[in-house]
Amino acid sequence: MPRPEPHAGLIAAIHAALAAHADPVRAAGQQRYMKSAMPYLGLTSPLLTATLRPILRDPAYRLDTRELWEATVRGLWDGATHREHWYAALALAGHRHYRAWRDLDALGLYRHLILTGQWWDVVDEIATHRVREVLDAHPEAMSTALRQWAIDDNLWIRRSAMLSQVGRRERTHPQLLADTITPNIEGRDFFSRKAIGWALRDYARTEPDWVRAFVAAHPNLSGLSRREALKHLT
Repeated sequence: MPRPEPHAGLIAAIHAALAAHADPVRAAGQQRYMKSAMPYLGLTSPLLTATLRPILRDPAYRLDTRELWEATVRGLWDGATHREHWYAALALAGHRHYRAWRDLDALGLYRHLILTGQWWDVVDEIATHRVREVLDAHPEAMSTALRQWAIDDNLWIRRSAMLSQVGRRERTHPQLLADTITPNIEGRDFFSRKAIGWALRDYARTEPDWVRAFVAAHPNLSGLSRREALKHLT
């Protein structure tokens, strides 16, 4: 079945509302900081949230099918001219109205966003919220999927697997955490090493002894991963 057209009215409303708050000076600084090829409009995070809130709550823009929701998220994302359009797409993907559709069938959408975003600001939001949400709801199927993601050819898919349990605290599955980290320990790229350290540091808040033992058992962890993992442990 062909994918439906995105909700053009919703996308137009988002574009217009964000453009109305553009700040070129701030935008230039944001783009430099993020090393982003895509320009910014210059909205602060609180202003972005406040601008999107009434639009996403407006019944006139409610998306009444999963297919339309996914098409609109993709349309907003793929047609982005400024990075805030990506952030708006993520806000739409995570809005409470569409919670029922954020399940295993949404993984194709999330993978598309990760592969086309490929930078930490958007990938980490997807991994630690949207992917984690599916893991919470479907732990067995997602554990299998995340083990595959952890050995994917794409760095950002692998990073998403490693970060998918950040914030789960006592619900963290330690074997899954180990299984997503271990294949990436020898990776030489900064973003893998940083993800390993962040994932371990987060779990250390709940199970510090497990993290200490994991670090001790893996002397080949990079210095960055080790420092991050043990950062708050004495």
